Amino acid sequence: MNKEDYLISKISSSYVGDDGAVVGDKVYSMDAFFEGIHFKREWMNLSQIARKAMLVNISDAIAMNAKPLYALVTLSLPNDISLEDIDIIVESLHKVASEYGCEIIGGDTIAGERLDFSITIISQTDNPLTRKGLKEGDFLAYTGVLGESKRDLDRLFKGEKISNSSKFIEPILRKEFIEKSRKYLIAGMDISDGLFCDTNKMLKINKIGFELLEEISEEEGISGEEYEMLVGVSSTYIDIVEKIAKETETPFKIFAKVTNNSKEFNCLNHHF
Repeated sequence: MNKEDYLISKISSSYVGDDGAVVGDKVYSMDAFFEGIHFKREWMNLSQIARKAMLVNISDAIAMNAKPLYALVTLSLPNDISLEDIDIIVESLHKVASEYGCEIIGGDTIAGERLDFSITIISQTDNPLTRKGLKEGDFLAYTGVLGESKRDLDRLFKGEKISNSSKFIEPILRKEFIEKSRKYLIAGMDISDGLFCDTNKMLKINKIGFELLEEISEEEGISGEEYEMLVGVSSTYIDIVEKIAKETETPFKIFAKVTNNSKEFNCLNHHF
């Protein structure tokens, strides 16, 4: 068992297991976005860094068909961050939050050696999309075109430049697609650790396996921080969901069928 799964196993709560914890009609989610782990300041400007920090957190709410309401932001600020830098960071955080109707209502700041973000999102839903509910005969599909985030990360490690529109810098959240297709979806989650690892998570929580319908390249399967959607769809509604994907201009690929076996992808955990 890897360290992340071990740690999660030590949290004895029925709310654990999804992109966020559903309590009543609220969803509570939180992600860290740390310098040296998720980004380097030479790769992105401060506005881009703050924007992505907020987007990857709002992604959890979108993935669960929830409307972001409030955000709590904790910042670790190193000595070389100036007052002008703080203005840029805070302005960017507020801007992307407001784009999704979310209000920053508080948080904390500490002095640190790195620029680190920890953001909690409180959102609301009357029909949450969770990872549970898959059964034999359902289909697994994902949105978008996978691979760009890992490909551009490799370029950054080589000292190369990437486009400002790269998904590594500017994740695409599939809000409209999820809102319109929710009633036809069985299960869902955002792809943050790569399609292979995240598919395994969804299969494990449902105690079921799969059979591939389309080959997935390693480049597509291990690309983390894509923030596209992995969804489970009943065969009854697959045509409707494909139609909604076209209407919302959302690339949509069916890649597997849920089967009563123990098959899973080979993947390495990205967190440790």
